[in-house]
Parts: sequence; C-alpha cells; structure tokens
Amino acid sequence: MELRFTNELIEWRGPAPFYFIQTPADITEEIKVIAAAKTYGWGVLHTNVTINTTQWKTALIPKDGAYLVPIKNAIRLPQKLELGQRVDVRLSFDL
Repeated sequence: MELRFTNELIEWRGPAPFYFIQTPADITEEIKVIAAAKTYGWGVLHTNVTINTTQWKTALIPKDGAYLVPIKNAIRLPQKLELGQRVDVRLSFDL
C-alpha cells in the first residue's frame, strides 16, 4: 500500500534538533487502519519513505493524534530541505 501527501518540515528542539513531517488528517486515518494490524510497542509503525529521489526505511511516530515522519540530516541536507518548506512525501507499507 502506498500513501502520498505534502506537508511542511517542522522541528522539535530537544537536546539536539530533530526534523519531522506530520501526516495530514486524511492520511492519518488511513495509517491508523494499517497500524491496527502492524504496529508494535507504543504505536510505532515501520514504513518506507520516498522524498524526491531518496528512499529509506524508518518508523512513523504517533504524536497528538497524527504521525510524524522523522527526517534525518543525512536525508534533509542533501535534498536541501528547509524548515517550513512543503515537502512531497510517499509512504509505502508492506502488507
């Protein structure tokens, strides 16, 4: 299964900055259906993410009724992703 959306890159400032893209409400509802069958532990859900030409495996993190897609600097910097920039995201799940 594959889901696509566009949302802005946000930052969570802890001891080190972390970057995320939050899933919009309609996509979140679709992910919750998948998560009901596939999630482990505290609701984390494995996925494959594609942004531009870069693809990687990560885990979606549930937060405030949505999911956060973590964006490491190893992805963010080569793709020239800036805070507040709207980014096209493709998520795929092994069902």
